[in-house]
Amino acid sequence: MMTNLFSTFDPATSLNMSLNWLSTFLGFTLIPTAFWVLPNRINMLLMNMINKLHDEFKMLLGPSSRGMTLMTITLFMFILTNNSMGLLPYIFTSSSHLTFTMTLALPMWLSIMIFGWVNHTNHMFAHLVPSGTPAMLMPFMVLIETISNLIRPGSLAVRLTANMIAGHLLMSLLGNNSAGASGTILPLIISIQMMLMLFEAAVAIIQAYVFSVLSTLYTSEVMYENT
Repeated sequence: MMTNLFSTFDPATSLNMSLNWLSTFLGFTLIPTAFWVLPNRINMLLMNMINKLHDEFKMLLGPSSRGMTLMTITLFMFILTNNSMGLLPYIFTSSSHLTFTMTLALPMWLSIMIFGWVNHTNHMFAHLVPSGTPAMLMPFMVLIETISNLIRPGSLAVRLTANMIAGHLLMSLLGNNSAGASGTILPLIISIQMMLMLFEAAVAIIQAYVFSVLSTLYTSEVMYENT
């Protein structure tokens, strides 16, 4: 039962090449032609969302944003597209794999760390010891801050993966049980599935937002001192 339940996350479709990963780019092929006719409602909705995100990310990054909001907004839209596509039937959820999420989190975190240590070395050393820390606790605070910095890409990747897996597992479990359910319980299972679908749609948006906001906050720790 557990093998069948987790087989929905199996990316292997053949021994030679895994075609399931093509779903990562499937969202871009489904953009309707009317999207390119301006102005239209889809474009207006997206532009309003992008402008709101730009204002918020610019506030988090401070005066030294210098176009960094473009990267974080692109990251948000890319994750949101993959999370939303995973809710559709027979489409592989690429964001439920650490291969996908770690590919996004690790290069972003590594580039931030390299930029900070190369350009603001003193600030990065000072950041390891929060202000007001007693001298006796300084070695422990350096160790704790170092560990917290090292686990940041892992926490970003695991957070997104775990949230995507949890909801999909629950929906798969209910879907498997609905096949042999009686006529009295079936409407209840369908109602729960509908509520779970709405909840997963909200999770898809929230997780993309959380990933991009945390990436912005990690960047602001380095970029803000550049003003």
